[in-house]
Amino acid sequence: MKFEEYNISPEIIRSLHEAGFKRPTDIQYKSIPPILKGEDVLAIAQTGTGKTAAFAIPVLDILHERKKIARRADGIKCLVMVPTRELAIQITEVFEQLGKNTRVKTFSVFGGVEQAPQIARLETGFDILVATPGRMFDLVSQGYLKLHRVEILILDEADHMLDLGFIKDIQDVMKHLPRNRQTLFFSATINEKIKKLAYSLVNNAIRIQVSPKDPVAKNIDHAVAFVEMDDKRFFLERMVKENPESKILVFVRTKVRAERVMKAMERAGLKTQTIHGDKDQQDRLAVMQKFKTGEVKVLVATDVSARGIDIANVDFVVNYDLPEQAENYVHRVGRTGRGTQKGHAISFCSTEEKPILSEIESFLDKPIKVMEITKTDYHETLDFSQDQSYDLKALLREVDTFENAKKKKGKKK
Repeated sequence: MKFEEYNISPEIIRSLHEAGFKRPTDIQYKSIPPILKGEDVLAIAQTGTGKTAAFAIPVLDILHERKKIARRADGIKCLVMVPTRELAIQITEVFEQLGKNTRVKTFSVFGGVEQAPQIARLETGFDILVATPGRMFDLVSQGYLKLHRVEILILDEADHMLDLGFIKDIQDVMKHLPRNRQTLFFSATINEKIKKLAYSLVNNAIRIQVSPKDPVAKNIDHAVAFVEMDDKRFFLERMVKENPESKILVFVRTKVRAERVMKAMERAGLKTQTIHGDKDQQDRLAVMQKFKTGEVKVLVATDVSARGIDIANVDFVVNYDLPEQAENYVHRVGRTGRGTQKGHAISFCSTEEKPILSEIESFLDKPIKVMEITKTDYHETLDFSQDQSYDLKALLREVDTFENAKKKKGKKK
């Protein structure tokens, strides 16, 4: 099927062709018709399968057609709520790209930057608002943002948005929205608890679009290497040096770990950047741009960023630390192998992380291929490293040499 076969305005069809869209992906094929009909949708699909376009295309068409009838701008008609700043920016870019030949305007608001410029832009009038909950509520409480004319509510990464950290925000935002609205939920993973919450937030029946049993795209190769915690930096260094032209996205558990891994790579002469919650928005945008253009080949990120990194041609995702929640594995590895691209996901699993690996394999409903590492290969990798500053064996050898020299000196006296 081609996009021309849908009842979509020619302006959007033109934008799709200009953006290189040829045929709808499975999630787009299944989601576009019910959204165009005004139905509520709960869509579950693997990361990297075109979920954003699956709701952006029909929503743009709906608003574009309505604007042909009502010429004046009369408030925000679609609210898209997302968990991270990066995701807000990237979804806004998709709406702008696909809606560039229409009169539909999109804007995003998020924390970490000055409010004043966002307030000034809001006053010019927008049809679609993409927002993170914190900044959105700040603007609502101050009276700068009105949501009473919203006709479509979209929760992207719905499982995360409906999790305990955000559920009160979602329930609060419902108080500001009209009862008669269309609600769309999109996510790569969802559990029974979240599904019940989703049902409780809608009036009409939700059409549930179920993804394949395998929650991870088939064009991603998965492997796990059993590497002790203190040795992981050496294996990452070797991997980066053996793949100098590859974009490598490395996931760790904490901000502190991210900075430590970056410093370890820099000691080995490898240009590396980090992205996490402690960086201000301008720094995060600058880092993303460097990774996007390939100026920086290695990016170390925390799980908060996993859902907000949509960079083309990421060759490897490395789980330097296994994620605390099994489902986060899906969101991490989904940053590679997007669309028709091939991708590789490699996990470093230490002895203490083996129970987490079992949980991940249970969630995937299949084992992850084990990379066999001989003792010789293991030790060669440690010797391969140029980062000797934390090499305990080398330090002990230096201490022994120093002590022996002292003893010899004492005997001479």
